[in-house]
Amino acid sequence: MFLYNLTLQQPTAIHQVAIGNFSGARHQELAVARHSLLELLRVEPSTGKCQTLLSTDVFGVVRALQAFRLTGSTKDYLVVASDSGRIVILEYNPTKNAFDKVHQETYGKSGVRRIVPGQYLAADPKGRAVVI
Repeated sequence: MFLYNLTLQQPTAIHQVAIGNFSGARHQELAVARHSLLELLRVEPSTGKCQTLLSTDVFGVVRALQAFRLTGSTKDYLVVASDSGRIVILEYNPTKNAFDKVHQETYGKSGVRRIVPGQYLAADPKGRAVVI
């Protein structure tokens, strides 16, 4: 027996946005969280339209998004805090057109609770720290 999860209608409301250079090609890109959907959008400078590069389901509720760049790097990483009580650092891989998990850390219990941190993320502009 196999369990299969299928969402008939994707969420449309945007809850979190992070702006950065995730592909490393000197393009401005948007990482958008739509409840349980994580999308990567590229803004075309000539037309001003948004093109969807990647859309993936995270099977949870995204509580916070933050982009940060390591010192000396040419691309940005994405920090995602979810209702599972974990913080995940993702790197966009343009050849596979997918997010690769760089690091994952558990910081609390599952569920959106008042006593569990994760609603707010802050990143140092020089890439030294990310604070929950």
